[in-house]
Amino acid sequence: MCSCNQECSVQLSNNFFIELVCILPPERINSEDGGFTRRRGLRSFSSTRESSRKDDDGDSQLSGGEKHMMKTGEQPMSNIITDVSEKHGAIPSGEDDGRQGPFKRLSAMWSSFRKGKRDRVKEPELTEPPGLEAAENTTRQHRYASGQYFFEYLVVVSLKKAKDGNTYEPQITYQFPKRDGMARSQKEEEEKTLKAITLFCFPEGINWAPLTEYHSETFSFVLTEIDGSRRNGYCRRLLPGGRGARPPEAYCIISTLACFGLFSKIFDEVEKRRQISMAMIYPFMQKLREAQFPAPGNTVEIKSFIPESGTEIISLTRPLDSWLEHVNFATLFGCLTDQQVLLVFAAAVLERRIIFIADELGTLSQVIHAVAALLYPFTWQHTFISIVPEILIDVVMAPTPYLLGVQKRLLDQVTDQTDLLVVDLSEDKKDPFIVSIGDEGTILPPKLQAEILVALSTRQNASAGEELNRVVSEAFLQFFVKTVGHYASYVKYARAGEGGVFDKRSFYKAIEPKVTRHFVKKFIQTQMFDLFIQEVEQQQPGPQQGIFHKKILEYQEKKKKEKTKKH
Repeated sequence: MCSCNQECSVQLSNNFFIELVCILPPERINSEDGGFTRRRGLRSFSSTRESSRKDDDGDSQLSGGEKHMMKTGEQPMSNIITDVSEKHGAIPSGEDDGRQGPFKRLSAMWSSFRKGKRDRVKEPELTEPPGLEAAENTTRQHRYASGQYFFEYLVVVSLKKAKDGNTYEPQITYQFPKRDGMARSQKEEEEKTLKAITLFCFPEGINWAPLTEYHSETFSFVLTEIDGSRRNGYCRRLLPGGRGARPPEAYCIISTLACFGLFSKIFDEVEKRRQISMAMIYPFMQKLREAQFPAPGNTVEIKSFIPESGTEIISLTRPLDSWLEHVNFATLFGCLTDQQVLLVFAAAVLERRIIFIADELGTLSQVIHAVAALLYPFTWQHTFISIVPEILIDVVMAPTPYLLGVQKRLLDQVTDQTDLLVVDLSEDKKDPFIVSIGDEGTILPPKLQAEILVALSTRQNASAGEELNRVVSEAFLQFFVKTVGHYASYVKYARAGEGGVFDKRSFYKAIEPKVTRHFVKKFIQTQMFDLFIQEVEQQQPGPQQGIFHKKILEYQEKKKKEKTKKH
């Protein structure tokens, strides 16, 4: 812990800041503490999908809250990333302004990327060819998400032998598109981002050996910027073509869009072309970059030429339920029973520290995003890292809430922690809960727990994919409808044009039965609920839109009919 018992933040440069997570009064964070001014609604956290929360219309929202300490997430790094790349050594533990030990190292680790709009080269906007009819333009607007394109860039990360000849270090060997014509400061920031990407593509560290066989795996991570916006990293690792033993390489696509299944299909096409020639990747990715990201439920077609096969048409379809497009619940329920998933959900809904353990990167990536998706319409507001790089394992010592994915070989470095939930996702596990607080089974109201289990049992008849996601998400969405779905009645507006005020006390006192009221009284203290209400207070009174509000209205109508029948 920092000797000053404060939350200390330090600005490293114009586009990066780090913070030491300590016990502090939030108001102590100001421009004198490293030149960073705290503001309401600011947060920084990251890694695989999840996923930024989407509002009910499918648009990403920023989030934050002023009740809690600022949280960080998956770490893209600033000054430390150079040291990691060049030395692959431990994080320096020397003194820095009186900060020592693991939290000093954690401070150095947790830097968040900021988009740095003034430093970025603006991409030319793609314009429609002349002569299109107005009706066709209107149709196109409905088919595409406004202003969104598939990706920022694709990189290939290869493992190259270090100078000592005994270890490997990840290096970018291919990048599309190239960022030419950048100023020196822009180039430096770009290099920091790319070095961070190499760390997350190979989170295991530097101890690799050449292989003759390697099972291809796909996973994702998130780079979170200081303003709360996110860029998703989609990664596929495989053994490159060639003979003899060789280290694996990774393809990584960086995009502001969250759609794991769609980018997995893109990787299939990239991998197919890589087997022919690296030069075949360029024309495909160029076509993809020129295409706009389709709106939910729509398809975009990419024409691509392959020698000996001719011109192929690749169809990329976006799921209709856009808020579930980065989620695969099948992996979560393949690793845990329904009852065990409920215990994890209970810990997550009260914003506790949770660590997931698995051998496969893809398993960690998919499960942690699935757990975050169970919280919809609320959003996990704290540290969120689907795959913790080995060099950053000290993050498990953070006292603040987190969702972390850790490879099983690092299990010994996390089990000495207390007051958290450690979940083993391995196939050979005896008990999935390696460490637990012990009260997870009593957090949720028993009647509502039973209703979730009944709803989940119907998924046996659901096919994999979108239908499975629908059944699972519906079960947990109904839980929030029944517990806090009446919130809108307790937002009071003094006069037109001004924001509302939420009457928290009257809200939870209106809840029956008492056991549900007891749960809600705890839940409304979380940062995820606080942010949700902040956003509601800023809206003007009137009918709400989106699936959550639709389910609330359906439930209220159902209760009215039941009441009428009784009378």
